[in-house]
Amino acid sequence: MIRKACVMKLKPGCEAEYKKRHDELWSEMVEMLRAHGGHNYSIFLHPQTLQLFAYVEIESEEKWQATASNETCQRWWKYMADIMDTNNDNSPVAEDLVDMFYLA
Repeated sequence: MIRKACVMKLKPGCEAEYKKRHDELWSEMVEMLRAHGGHNYSIFLHPQTLQLFAYVEIESEEKWQATASNETCQRWWKYMADIMDTNNDNSPVAEDLVDMFYLA
């Protein structure tokens, strides 16, 4: 299992809406993430900075990278684009974090 983490950012005032949308995560999005090898996916909010810390365990980089071209993922990105910082293709602006410590 490969552990990945990144930081993203919410737009001001969108905390409750972000939480609501993830509480109501589409079943096809869950299925797509699992089909692409995603497990133990968590996202945390730092309220003062509006940074989102995402952590996921994946089976392979290739499988995980393929999510970006998946139609369900692209619809999700479009759905989320109004409440978070995004790139031109609606993907979240995400900065990968460097793995520094792990205690199993």
